[in-house]
Amino acid sequence: MTVRTRFAPSPTGYLHIGGARTALFSWLHARKHGGVFVLRIEDTDLERSNAESVNAILEGMAWLGLEYDEGPFYQTQRFDRYKEVVDRLLAAGNAYHCYCSREELDEMREAQRARGEKPRYDGRCRHRDAPREGVNPVVRFRNPDEGKVIVDDLIHGPIVFDNTELDDLIIARSDGTPTYNLTVVVDDMDMAITHVVRGDDHINNTPRQINILRALGATIPQYAHVAMILGEDGKKLSKRTGAASVMEYRDMGLLPEVVLNYLVRLGWSHGDQEVFSLDEMIELFDLNAVNKAASALNHQKLLWLNQHYFKNSPPEHVARHLGWHLGQRGVDPSDGPALEGVVVALRERCKTLVEMADGSVIFYRDFDTYDAKAASKNLTAATEPALRALREALVGLLVWDAAAINACVEAVAQALELGMGKVAQPLRVACTGGSVSPPIDQTLVLLGRDRTLNGIDRALRYIAENQA
Repeated sequence: MTVRTRFAPSPTGYLHIGGARTALFSWLHARKHGGVFVLRIEDTDLERSNAESVNAILEGMAWLGLEYDEGPFYQTQRFDRYKEVVDRLLAAGNAYHCYCSREELDEMREAQRARGEKPRYDGRCRHRDAPREGVNPVVRFRNPDEGKVIVDDLIHGPIVFDNTELDDLIIARSDGTPTYNLTVVVDDMDMAITHVVRGDDHINNTPRQINILRALGATIPQYAHVAMILGEDGKKLSKRTGAASVMEYRDMGLLPEVVLNYLVRLGWSHGDQEVFSLDEMIELFDLNAVNKAASALNHQKLLWLNQHYFKNSPPEHVARHLGWHLGQRGVDPSDGPALEGVVVALRERCKTLVEMADGSVIFYRDFDTYDAKAASKNLTAATEPALRALREALVGLLVWDAAAINACVEAVAQALELGMGKVAQPLRVACTGGSVSPPIDQTLVLLGRDRTLNGIDRALRYIAENQA
């Protein structure tokens, strides 16, 4: 049997972090078993579904690298198929038309509550002899009257439902459009899905869907219901507490593999291991080892993981993602040093690509003004001799590399009997406009000889103007 999993989001918004984890778990299970991962867009909610949300989902999947083998399939393109199945259920006596009005249903539920019963549809239209004139009926599935449904959940273990507790759910609305519980069953059947990984808010839908699958003579997939993700405060996620679009994690400056690594550890573990390559995730991931309990976000751990990847990933890989962030700032990375060198210079001090991009701009674009505090302390009459000596020494360097630049700065400091900081910091401010940058030798290598010398000249003019 070929393992076939699916990710089936509704395009009513962005791809949020909980949906991304569900997609990841489904993807990993398919990859681990050499199976097929299907993307299905459940867009039957015509009022809320929109093309912008579809694009957001596809963009999020692409950024994370969760490539799908089949799809995307759209439910709105399968309405004829759903009608065919509804007609089949009606013909077999497994479904029936219900003509109850909203008022009639409300009265029925009120009476049940008054008797201390659980409100549920009582099946009164199962035996209705004739249709009601002028009423467009819904179609209800005729749920079995007796027996049990056992959901052998891969995460929660066996969950038993008594059929007497399940009422006859609507599978087609009065306008003929199918409902979720019908479309998902038909799709899983037609697409030969073997494993359904989804949020545990769907657990109560599962026995109903299994009964429909049985009525259709279909093979029952295995189910794995994943617990929700909580905010750092331990409460249900909201936009304020982290239910952000996956692409907002990109905008925050995280690498996609960091988000995957972080998500796989929300509810699953392999000993004490925190960092997993993609190959390790595929090899080690097991649905049976996913926790039943909810997991909470931890922003600091996410940042720690991001910096870990900065330090241990090939610089050219980080550079590809850094280039996007520089582009967002109107910076063309081709107009300056190789991005790989910038990554090496900044990765020890940055936790996000946003920080790295902000620190990189100086290597590609001249600064407009000096930081006032840094200039008042470091660009003065007292530092002018050091800057002049540095310019004279640097202009004569035959090789422009970190070792030669470091030796040059040290020589000037010794000659003037100054500490390295008294020489390097004025040089840093002169060339970058501020007091923070990578080590001065790395900074000047990235700036290049011409920009370094021009920076010193500009600083000397600044000092002269301020003295005047």
